[in-house]
Amino acid sequence: MDHYAGIDVSLECSSACVVDGSGKIVREGKVASEPAALIDCFGSLGLRVERIGLEAGPLSQWLYAGLQQAGLAVELIETRHVRKALETMPVKTDRNDARGIAQLMRVGWFKPVHCKSLAAQETRAMLTARKLMQAKLHDVEMSLRGILRGFGLKVGKTTARSFAARIEELAAGHPNLETIARALLAVRAVLLREFNGFEKSVRIMARSDARARLLMTTPAVGRSWRSPMPAPSTIRGGSNPPRRPGRISG
Repeated sequence: MDHYAGIDVSLECSSACVVDGSGKIVREGKVASEPAALIDCFGSLGLRVERIGLEAGPLSQWLYAGLQQAGLAVELIETRHVRKALETMPVKTDRNDARGIAQLMRVGWFKPVHCKSLAAQETRAMLTARKLMQAKLHDVEMSLRGILRGFGLKVGKTTARSFAARIEELAAGHPNLETIARALLAVRAVLLREFNGFEKSVRIMARSDARARLLMTTPAVGRSWRSPMPAPSTIRGGSNPPRRPGRISG
């Protein structure tokens, strides 16, 4: 008889449930949210699991890759589809969610989604970190402008190099404003240095990618274009088409 499993992933421990072809629960319990622990859990069953399902999420891609490398028949399934299927449950718990996912695997009522490669995930992480650094740098600069504006001190147009000198010039003669400016400019200097480091890394990644180099030749795209999306031929399914890659704003 075929067996099917569902995993409800949480940060520390995940709930796992195994059912047989008739829907009867064979085993369930808590397992550490680690690929090795899940592999040991299913290996100790002594049964062949036809399909293992886990809902797409922050940890799911990492667990999916580990289970797949171990040769297990694992499926990464769409979050919204699972939510709709399980919303009729009177009591929603991790244990019941695992049971529900196992039943979805048994009846085949699920939509598999594409799991990005490790390289694509690393690229996305790099772009996310760069965007965060850029946003915080902008916040610090706008905060300085806003603080000084309240005292009638207008910063006006500046460049990245002239900004600090302009702030120091306006704050001179105001002890409290000098203290604020000195602290925030020190923070800005660190953010600017690290942002420039991310910018350099992203440009290197773009220059080393054949697709990015090709797209750089398009008018208005620029040199810093880079997309973490995999090749379209590797995308297996999912209800939403991939987003069109865009330019990295700078």
